[in-house]
Amino acid sequence: MKNLILQKIALRSLFAFLFTTGLMSFGQSKNFIDQNYLETTARVDTLVTPDRIYLSILITEADTKGKISVEKLENKMAGKLKDLGIDTEEQLTLADLASNFKKYFLRKVDIQKDKEYSLLVYDALTAGKVIMELESIGISNVNLIKTEYSKLEKLKIDLRRSAVGAAKIQAEAMVLPLEQKLGPALLISDLNTGLQNSYQAEMIEVKMIKDGNADQPIEVEFEKIKVESTVNVKFAIQ
Repeated sequence: MKNLILQKIALRSLFAFLFTTGLMSFGQSKNFIDQNYLETTARVDTLVTPDRIYLSILITEADTKGKISVEKLENKMAGKLKDLGIDTEEQLTLADLASNFKKYFLRKVDIQKDKEYSLLVYDALTAGKVIMELESIGISNVNLIKTEYSKLEKLKIDLRRSAVGAAKIQAEAMVLPLEQKLGPALLISDLNTGLQNSYQAEMIEVKMIKDGNADQPIEVEFEKIKVESTVNVKFAIQ
């Protein structure tokens, strides 16, 4: 009997707490809605040059009509990349780790091998040199996979800060004719912050211009990456 009474008292206390909390929440929401406020949206954007460029390199015996093995082409490729100052241990990886070699049939008799790699370089000039040097040793299947910007997260933070600043400037300009003052921010919403154009291979403009002099590197231009931030801010009006 004593335990039952204690349970009833505990339940009453819990209901009272929940009811009081609900009233406080309602009161806070009501106070926010009842305030005079100004709502504004601001957007800022910028263009950045990609500094992480991924290339797909397919080494296949078909390019040499089976005269040079994949292994020899692979060694030649490694030598050319090292001559360009590329760290093959860090920047060169097998695209398909599960299968070291891929095979396909020609005339249903001959079997020729191919091997696919992914190469990371850090600028367009190096990408152009890679294409040119690999082509000189019979490796012409080099394709762009994607580009990235390594400092993207820091850039997003900077853009958010700029967008909030722009929203404040807009709000101050809007209340000025009313001879009122802008109060503190009541609510800030990040509506959209990130890439605004796809940076997959099919969306990248690549221009390769070959000079008459074979010693000249291929000029490669990559489309810049557009990053933008849009915020919505509600300011109190005093």
